[in-house]
Amino acid sequence: MFTPITSAAASAYDRARVTIAPQPGHSAAAVTPATGPLTSGDRFMQALEAVDSTATGALKGSVAVPQLVQTVAEAELALETVVAIRDKVVEAYQEILRMPV
Repeated sequence: MFTPITSAAASAYDRARVTIAPQPGHSAAAVTPATGPLTSGDRFMQALEAVDSTATGALKGSVAVPQLVQTVAEAELALETVVAIRDKVVEAYQEILRMPV
């Protein structure tokens, strides 16, 4: 059975997470719906942030394990999508490099 981690460990994780957070203006997540449409990069960052907050909630015992599993699965799908897009971009770039000048 899943047992929650002590509140000291969870609060230490919360303090560390703030320390390593990207600075405003240095991330695609700085774009808000008021300033522009959400890009796929924004949605990817939101999926990662959802996993982070859900995992923290699971550590504290305030989030059920099935919710954590669902959030992790959604983030895994988002990561696989980003990797597939990156692979296609690299493949297209390599194809351009192979073109005769």
